[in-house]
Amino acid sequence: MQLRSPFLPVTATSGRDLAERLAQLVIGLFLYGVALGFMVRGGIGVAPWDVLALGVSEQFGLGYGLVTVLVSIVVLLLWIPLRQRVGIGTVLNALLIGPSADLTLTVVPAPPSVWIGAPMFVAGLVLLAFATGLYIAADFGPGPRDGLMTGLVARTGWRVWIVRTLIEGSVLVIGFVLGGPVGVGTVLFAFGVGPLVGVFLPWATRMRAARSQQLARTSRV
Repeated sequence: MQLRSPFLPVTATSGRDLAERLAQLVIGLFLYGVALGFMVRGGIGVAPWDVLALGVSEQFGLGYGLVTVLVSIVVLLLWIPLRQRVGIGTVLNALLIGPSADLTLTVVPAPPSVWIGAPMFVAGLVLLAFATGLYIAADFGPGPRDGLMTGLVARTGWRVWIVRTLIEGSVLVIGFVLGGPVGVGTVLFAFGVGPLVGVFLPWATRMRAARSQQLARTSRV
């Protein structure tokens, strides 16, 4: 049995498979926010989009998590002329990561030195890659920022790396001008997140596919 819906961009083998995918999506997004919180607490710089979020937060006195949600909503509005399809995963990505990051910042104190902050950042980076693998493998649609990139690639015909570089470079510059933290962590993220996601995403995809096949066989028994 396959469950299809225009509102769920995923083909599930059963109701249980769909429920497990939803749980995996939510857990992945929650952990993604936790990872962002650890990276911010690390104090050695953050990813380009978080430089922007923290810069806006600094200028307007808004919480980092709230700004993260607002930036995601603005990015989703940019999907309209690009005619990108919004999935449940896209919406939950926009709404859940910010609060999860704020919760982490509330619970986890700032480290007393860079010797603790730097490992915190690295741990956050690894966790972020793992969380990315989880929520993407759940297959409920891209996040707002990834959808913006793929939409621009489709409309312009430019190579992915050009569009990604232009987007990330633009938000990095704007965030830096607004006072967002740029440091060695920003460089570590730029060069480290791709290889790490390259490890965790195939693993999570294989695990999800194997579990779906197992549930499909069970439902036919």
